[in-house]
Amino acid sequence: MSQTTANILEPSGEKQLREPIASYVGAIQKKIDDLRADGTTKVIELQSAIESAKRDKSMSHDERQKLMSSYTTELQEAKRVEADHKAQIDALIKDAEGYLAQHFDKDYFSKVKLSCAAQKVQAKADYQKSLAQLAKDHAQVMSTLTDAQEIKDEKYVYKNKQFDAKVTYQKTLQDIKNHEHDVFSWRYHLIDLLRMSKFTLAETYAQKWENYRYSFNMRSFLLKNGLYIVIMLIFIALCILTPAIKGGTQLLTYTNVINIFQQAAPRMFLALGVSGLILLTGTDLSIGRMVGMGMTASTIIMHQGINTGQVFGIAFDFTAMPVAVRILLALVTCIVLSTIFTSIAGFFTAKFKMHPFISTMANMLIIFGIITYATKGVSFGAIEPVIPSMVIPKVGGFPTIILWAIAAIVIVWFIWNKTTFGKNLYAVGGNPEAAAVSGINVFRVMMGAFVMAGILYGFGSWLECIRMVGSGSAAYGQGWDMDAIAACVVGGVSFTGGIGKISGVTIGVLIFTALTYSLTILGIDTNLQFVFSGIIILAAVTLDCLKYVQKK
Repeated sequence: MSQTTANILEPSGEKQLREPIASYVGAIQKKIDDLRADGTTKVIELQSAIESAKRDKSMSHDERQKLMSSYTTELQEAKRVEADHKAQIDALIKDAEGYLAQHFDKDYFSKVKLSCAAQKVQAKADYQKSLAQLAKDHAQVMSTLTDAQEIKDEKYVYKNKQFDAKVTYQKTLQDIKNHEHDVFSWRYHLIDLLRMSKFTLAETYAQKWENYRYSFNMRSFLLKNGLYIVIMLIFIALCILTPAIKGGTQLLTYTNVINIFQQAAPRMFLALGVSGLILLTGTDLSIGRMVGMGMTASTIIMHQGINTGQVFGIAFDFTAMPVAVRILLALVTCIVLSTIFTSIAGFFTAKFKMHPFISTMANMLIIFGIITYATKGVSFGAIEPVIPSMVIPKVGGFPTIILWAIAAIVIVWFIWNKTTFGKNLYAVGGNPEAAAVSGINVFRVMMGAFVMAGILYGFGSWLECIRMVGSGSAAYGQGWDMDAIAACVVGGVSFTGGIGKISGVTIGVLIFTALTYSLTILGIDTNLQFVFSGIIILAAVTLDCLKYVQKK
């Protein structure tokens, strides 16, 4: 018998290893349960009974008060018993945990792990032996055949037998893996009973790591993270190449990282806005034009001195207003204008089931046409130089524009994850018909998503105007729609609907901004940067489609 085979535990042998632990801890658990019967257990039962009584509308007020008074009296007695037994229970728990710490790994789990490792080796040897026997039998049969159809049939049968052998081998490996996981989990099941589901931080993370290791699948991991890994490798390569190509210029510096965050801040608002629409299986092609509209409106209102440009032939002058009022007016104007147009697109999408591609494309054309016609396409110059220091000052060299983006991330995360609207957003995106049947107003949810997008677009364009110190024009923001949509897709917001996280959107925006910034430093032509973006989008959507097909 080989050393590997000797390590394999028979069921009876494993039972003998397990029995002392089960007996010792089980005996302690029985004592603890007896002590908890009139204390902790009764406290939990009475607390539940009181909550049920509060919600019971079949009783009169007096009946409810009388019952709850009775429960409260019993609860006080149960808590007294619980307090009296606490020291004794704590001592028993400490005894059981000490025994587990001393014996579980050394006397039981370590030997099970050795056994499982040996079983895997044995399973692989059996699988290879089975394949060798199948190959031998196949060769023997093939040597006796002359008919072409019979040869073809035999090859087909042989392939099926190979597949069956592989399935059997994989099932054996999975059974071994399941057993090792079950033994690991048994320890925490015992602790769970002892402490009533109260684990230490170390125990919690130990279980999380084991569950991750147990459920890890390389294919799923690559489908989920493959694109991030590739982009990270590209970014590392750019960090290495930049000093060689640009004469010692370093890419990964504090200044460059801060610049990337600054550029990403306004774009974060746009991506967060469109992510809600993508969650509903939609999109928005008008983002770039809304940025141009917001930049133009903001620059006109916050312009340094009297505007030389005109809108529909009118030269606006806001210099009589205090700077703070002009800042606020510019923000409100951006939000109102963006929200009006997103609401129009949302209405046609929600009411007439028009695809967002069409409704937002119409918006894109209308906005660009109106702004270009009204302003003749001219740029309106710079805003008051004091405004950036008022809204996005640098504190100790740190640009506070980043804090605006962080605030937006937190607020949108809260809306998505902690409000009824957010839950409805996921429900409608996942299955609008089922959501409607369950009582969700699909029209309101879709309109809400478009309105929220408009508010975020307005904030983003206003912030970009302040970051760039004005220079608003109708042409500004061209291509930003694709960047925002691409950031969401790369971040895992699925066009299939109902799938996506704010953390993914954030990562997507940072990835695209960092990549664009890096390629610009390297001197890569802007047109070629579009090629890089297109390839990344294609890869991201392909992976998204593969994940969807795998689920189906």
